[in-house]
Amino acid sequence: MSKVLVVNSGSSSIKFQLLNPVTGEVDASGLVERIGLEMGAFSIKSGGEKKEFTAPVPNHEVGMQKVEEAFEAVGISLTDGSITAVGHRVVQGGSVFEHATLIDDEVRDQIHDLGKLAPLHNYAAVDGINGARKLLPNVPHVAVFDTSFFYGLPASSRNYGINKEVAQEFSVYRYGAHGTSHQYVSQEVASYLGKDVSDLRTIVLHLGNGASVSAVKNGQPIDTSMGLTPLEGLVMGTRSGDIDPSVYVHLFRQAGMSPEDVDTLLNKKSGMMGLCGYSDFRDIEAQINEGNEEAKVAMDIYVHRLKKYIGSYSFLMGGVDVIAFTAGIGENADIVRKAALEGLSEFGIVLDEEKNRLRTGEPQVISAQESKVTVLVFPTNEELAIARQTLEVTGA
Repeated sequence: MSKVLVVNSGSSSIKFQLLNPVTGEVDASGLVERIGLEMGAFSIKSGGEKKEFTAPVPNHEVGMQKVEEAFEAVGISLTDGSITAVGHRVVQGGSVFEHATLIDDEVRDQIHDLGKLAPLHNYAAVDGINGARKLLPNVPHVAVFDTSFFYGLPASSRNYGINKEVAQEFSVYRYGAHGTSHQYVSQEVASYLGKDVSDLRTIVLHLGNGASVSAVKNGQPIDTSMGLTPLEGLVMGTRSGDIDPSVYVHLFRQAGMSPEDVDTLLNKKSGMMGLCGYSDFRDIEAQINEGNEEAKVAMDIYVHRLKKYIGSYSFLMGGVDVIAFTAGIGENADIVRKAALEGLSEFGIVLDEEKNRLRTGEPQVISAQESKVTVLVFPTNEELAIARQTLEVTGA
């Protein structure tokens, strides 16, 4: 059976999973972390058992060696011929990569060049690609891009209202993110409901520490909340989301903050963390229950932005048939789902509050019987989506 190794390289970590892209069965998954620090760590889960190790991991090449060691620790060989391909998650494909692509030196260099649009992600992805290709040189490697699903956004959605020559010269367009998840969920929801994806108008809410929403009409995305970078859109764990761009100039003039200072503020010290001091919604809910007014206001701001996007995307598509909540917060925070859809019965959206409180870990319809719009909690599976796209490219 075909086995695909999925690799997700961050600046100081490598997440990995070995799975069957047809059945979705996972042989093992794990994490190498603290890459580049004095002492690194790596772990692997297989067959219900987790093993953990510590060792120096100075770079991603050594990190991939630790991936191999982790698999060996649970009795799995990466070099016995059972792996048919390696799929790499890459955040930014820009205007270059419309689909998942077989990696050669030229593609790797293009991914590196696109790091100017996603410096925190693409350079790390290239490091992971280099390490993985050295470890498994005789296996095809495929890049799967977060932006590919949104490659064909309509011009009305893809373009900002700025000077077109400047936009073209510096590649200032709306590329989106989390596309692998939005594509997977929108397609799998249709299958789950026994519908043809080409007959549905679907809003997918990918709510994690990073969060985004998409409008998918007849199987094609027509808009998404993230733009040039993952900062645009919803309020997130530590990111502000939509903001007046003149905030940069204002803080430079009034607070003496550099562009780097403002960038750090908006990406790492804002969102729910900046509003109330918490980014984990379990903590936020607990604080609300204890009467913390800052946590309540932060939740109101978060939900306000959600409702704005749900409403605007419904109008853009001429209506909505399905609303799907996914990712960590979307799948687990019933308080968020309830607040986001409260008071929308006149628009045909009615939640079944008892179903909304359930946590099954499985796809679940949570709308009431009389709801004209089907609302679901639908777990995402980006690793499986990456593995399947990898298989399509290699034909293995």
